[in-house]
Amino acid sequence: MSTSNKSAPTGQTSWRLRPGERRFIIVIGDFAFAWVAFGLGVYSWASALVIDQTLMGFIRERLQSWFYLLPLVWIVLLVDSYDSRTSTDLRKTFRSVAVSALIGGFIYLVIYFASEALLPRRGVAVFLLAATILTIIWRYVYIKIFSAQRFMHSVMIVGAGETGRAMVNVINSIQPPFLLVGLIDDDPEKQGQVIGGYHILGSSDQLQVLADANRVAELIVAISGKMQPDTFQQLIEVQEKGILITRMPVAYEELMERVPVQYLEADWILGSFVDESRVSTFYSVTKRLLDMLGGLIGVVGLVVIAPLISLAILIESGRPIVFQQTRAGKGGDPFKILKFRTMWVTNADGGLGDMTQEDDQRVTAVGKVLRKTHLDETLQFINVLRGDMSLVGPRPELPRLVDHFQERIPFYRARLLVKPGITGWAQNHINYAASIEETTVKLEYDLYYIKHRTLWMDIGIILRTFAAVFGFRGR
Repeated sequence: MSTSNKSAPTGQTSWRLRPGERRFIIVIGDFAFAWVAFGLGVYSWASALVIDQTLMGFIRERLQSWFYLLPLVWIVLLVDSYDSRTSTDLRKTFRSVAVSALIGGFIYLVIYFASEALLPRRGVAVFLLAATILTIIWRYVYIKIFSAQRFMHSVMIVGAGETGRAMVNVINSIQPPFLLVGLIDDDPEKQGQVIGGYHILGSSDQLQVLADANRVAELIVAISGKMQPDTFQQLIEVQEKGILITRMPVAYEELMERVPVQYLEADWILGSFVDESRVSTFYSVTKRLLDMLGGLIGVVGLVVIAPLISLAILIESGRPIVFQQTRAGKGGDPFKILKFRTMWVTNADGGLGDMTQEDDQRVTAVGKVLRKTHLDETLQFINVLRGDMSLVGPRPELPRLVDHFQERIPFYRARLLVKPGITGWAQNHINYAASIEETTVKLEYDLYYIKHRTLWMDIGIILRTFAAVFGFRGR
C-alpha cells in the first residue's frame, strides 16, 4: 500500500472481510484446486496402465485409498503460506508453494524407498506438479481480486498520538486488507498534520460526519490513557449505526499476528492476556502426548543423524560435540539444554555480550550448516522427553538474560508462563534475536502464541518449522 494519502473511496460497495475470513477463502480455493490436481493425477496414473478397463473401473478396483488423502496433505503442506503477509505477496506465496511441493516430494521419496509396497510415481508426480501450478494460479487471481478497492473497506484511526502513529507504521509496513482514509484527534495543534502519508481529518466531534463522508466501515481506536466522555459517546453512536469499533491492540494482532507489548497497559495483560490464555485440561494432556510422540520420533531420528553430525564436528573443531547450558524453563525453573556445538569458542555461554549476530565469526563451517537447518537443536528432543521442554513454545533463554530483558522490555517475564519449545510461533517468523528491538519483536510473537495457543496451532507451527528447515532460514 502506498504511503501517500488516499482519497476516500466513493460510490463503491466495500466488503468487510477480516483476516481470518480471507484466510478461509484461500484455504477453500486451495482445497478445490487440490481436488482438480487429484483428478489429473488419477487420470495420468490410469492412462499409464495397459489395462482393458474404464476410468471408473480403475478408480473402484485399483485406486489405493491413501491417494484420496493427497488433497488434504497438500493443504497441510501449504500451512506456511497462510500467514497474512505471505498470502498477499505473490513472490512470498510462490516461494512458499514451491517449498511445500519440495517437502511433499521429499516425504514421498522417503516413503517410496522405505516401503516394500509398489507406489505410483506417475500419479503422485502429476498431482504435485498440477497442485503447484494450479495453486499459484489461484493465489495470483486471489491477490489481484482481493487487493481491488471493492474488497477493501475503509478505515479511520481514532487517536494520532504515539499509539496511533504506531498503527500507521504497521499499516505502511504491510499490505492491509482495508483502505486507511485518515486519522482524527482532538488536539488542535495536530489538525491538518500528515502522519505517515495520512491526514488528520478532524476531531472526535466530527466523527459521524467524517465517517459518512469517507464511507468508513471500521474505526481503529488508538487512544492511550483516559478517553474523554464526549469521544466515548461519539464512538457509541457510530457503532449503533453499524460501524465496527476495533481497539488498536486487536487490530495490531490481526495484522501482525503478534501482541504490541510497547502499547499495552498492565490491566490489559491481566484482563485479556492472562485470562484468555488459560487452556483446557484436554489441551494440556494432548499437548504432552504430542510432545512424547514427537520426542520419541526425534530420538529415533537422532540415532541416524547424530553419528554423522558428531563426526563432522569432531573432524573440524574437535571436542566437545555436545553443548550444555543452563536455561530458564517454565516459571523460571532452570534446566540443562542440549545442543550440538556450533561455535569455535567452546565456553561461549551466550552472555550479554555474546548474543548471536548475523554472520557471527564464532560459528564454525559445520555450525553454519547445522544452524541453517536447525539440526543443532535436534538433541533437545531429549529435553522434551524429560519434560523440561515442549515441541512448541518460546525459546528457552539464559536466566541472567531473562533478568536483563525484563528490566528493559515490558511484560518480558510473561513468556515463562508456558514450557519453552524446540520451535515456536516466534521462531516461525524471526530467527535469532541480536538486539533489544529484535528481542521485543520475538516477545510479541511469543505472547501471541501463549494467548491463542491450540493443538491445531501447535501442529501448524511444527509444519512451518519443516518449511523453515527446507528453506534454510536459520542463522
